[in-house]
Amino acid sequence: MTYKFTRRMLCISTAILSVAGAFAAPVQAADTIKLGIVAPMSGPNARYGAFSMHGAELAVKDINAAGGVNGMQIELFNADSQGTPVEGVSAIRRLIDQDGVDFVIGDVSSSVTLAMQPVAEDAEVLLLNAASSNPKITYQAGVGGFKWTYRNYPTDENRALVITKYAAEQRGFTKFAVLSVDSDYGRSAITFTKKYLPDYKGEILSEDYYKEGEVDFRSVLAKIRDNGAQAIIMYGLADTTPIIARQMLELGMAGKVTLIGNGEFNTEKTIKAAPKAMEGAVEAAAWLPQYDSAASKAFVEKFTTTYSEAPNNHAYVHWDTVNLLSQAIKQAGSADKVAVRDALSRIKYESPVGEVTFDDHNQARLPMILLQIENGVPSIKGAYSADIQYPAN
Repeated sequence: MTYKFTRRMLCISTAILSVAGAFAAPVQAADTIKLGIVAPMSGPNARYGAFSMHGAELAVKDINAAGGVNGMQIELFNADSQGTPVEGVSAIRRLIDQDGVDFVIGDVSSSVTLAMQPVAEDAEVLLLNAASSNPKITYQAGVGGFKWTYRNYPTDENRALVITKYAAEQRGFTKFAVLSVDSDYGRSAITFTKKYLPDYKGEILSEDYYKEGEVDFRSVLAKIRDNGAQAIIMYGLADTTPIIARQMLELGMAGKVTLIGNGEFNTEKTIKAAPKAMEGAVEAAAWLPQYDSAASKAFVEKFTTTYSEAPNNHAYVHWDTVNLLSQAIKQAGSADKVAVRDALSRIKYESPVGEVTFDDHNQARLPMILLQIENGVPSIKGAYSADIQYPAN
């Protein structure tokens, strides 16, 4: 049987193909890598989002100027999470469905990242987290279930473990008291600390939590002073730390009991509040502008020149994560997302603070920077890492 095509039939066929094309998934040019950033571009955390975007932009600009990745240019898209899970889910869906990205970096907020994980999994799009610290993200990634989620950032558990290890091995502390903020953050940090203390022959002699807005800690501090604790484990609020330090000074604890944990111990304001009480305090950070490595210094200088302000942690981790992804694409030999995911699992990436590899939960094994207050000034003691002990799946 012979079919004869008329001009009318040809026009109808062309129209049908045009309509079908309008609803097809976005086509990615062979020479372009589409990368999405989900971050709070508006709302109370918009400043963090701005730093995140600037860090990513700087990395993309430098990579593209150097010829791209395997000859491909990176095209950067951003979507506003507003710092909420609902908006974060809408943001990642827009990036996937409308912009056609295969790779997403985000979010600053752990609750947003947790909400985005199943979306990335269903779409088989690589979600590379650069700035949120809830351990649950890692527990349910990799062998935990979500194969498409990776994280290039230390968790709250990483921080607690590294500080515990440093306090025991470098400072010789074995007897601790807890004075932490009464929140999910403060309590979970202590839960993780308790998990690892037995490995370092440490014990907790007393355990107390404070509410936001509390200003009188004298009775708790007096108890700690008298129970023989060498250090106070404190994961707390930045505004509360100076108050506690001044009251430690009043009670004669300065130079006898050391603060360890995380509560912005290293800021000028905190140290000035009670220098003697803050002396020797130990804190961990993912990164600091003062870190003494050539790559880190070069980043700080270039960021400051480009944006007329010094970078914060969010700027650095997004810049670093774009570079990490770039290396994974290079090693994969293409931008095929499955190949890139596999390359990321095997990668040995030299970051400005040390080598980064990933464990079977797709969590980066990366060093944290240890700070200790010495002679009234934060002193970087080096970059330390430790392996998380995961619960059985």
